[in-house]
Amino acid sequence: MKRWGFIVVLAAFGVSLGAQTLKDGKYFAQQDGFGSSGWKSQIVLEVKGGKITAANWNGVSNIAGAQDKKTHDKAGKYNMVKFGKAQAEWYQQAEKVEQYLVKTQDYKFNKYKDAEGHTDAISGASIHVKEFFDLAQKAIAAGPVAKGLYAKDGWYYAEQAEFDKQSGWKDTVLLTVVNGRIVDVVWNGISNDSAKKSKIVESVSGNYNMVKFGNAQAEWHEQAAKAQAALIAAQDPAKIAVKADGKTDAIAGVSIHVAPFLQLAANALKAAK
Repeated sequence: MKRWGFIVVLAAFGVSLGAQTLKDGKYFAQQDGFGSSGWKSQIVLEVKGGKITAANWNGVSNIAGAQDKKTHDKAGKYNMVKFGKAQAEWYQQAEKVEQYLVKTQDYKFNKYKDAEGHTDAISGASIHVKEFFDLAQKAIAAGPVAKGLYAKDGWYYAEQAEFDKQSGWKDTVLLTVVNGRIVDVVWNGISNDSAKKSKIVESVSGNYNMVKFGNAQAEWHEQAAKAQAALIAAQDPAKIAVKADGKTDAIAGVSIHVAPFLQLAANALKAAK
């Protein structure tokens, strides 16, 4: 009798015995790498009172000059309606998916109608939604992001004002900040040669050839990845010592000039303070 009374009390307060209570905080997850489209999806969840109160589905890219996916899309550069005959732009459909999650709390969603991850359960969303829910589960499993030193969350982008006169490149940086902490960095570059793609893409495809022609210890994108990781670990560009020649001894395996990268990161992060 006492047991049933206890259950009734729980029910009266709206507590589900089988429900999982989420720890309050901000959660983050992203795909492991850039897809064939050049995009890498990210998700940020906010939990208050044990419930998901906000969701943000976004993405970062290896495309030259690309800001975060929602900014890129709202600027008319993604164009799912024009070129993909979609019912709405990507960011508009993403918002429908976010709203669904907040309303239902169903981050373990599995109502897919095909292997690609489409669903009929979310009105107004004809895009693949599986990656969103996969990332939601990944974020929840990882736990809340520890509080960082920045005041404002978001995606922060900066690029050099001019192309380098010798190389023809200018650097770009895109940082993802969650709960005041840098959780992702994309260091890339734009060429003044319209036939060239981004510096990451050119390097990965073997067209930049720093090892072959520059006697470098590793290709540009490999060294850039180490510099990105170092910034995530340091959380502050100023904490990475740079020599007079723009290089650093503070990051193992990095012999490229990091001064432009760190300066751009510092400039971008001004908006986060």
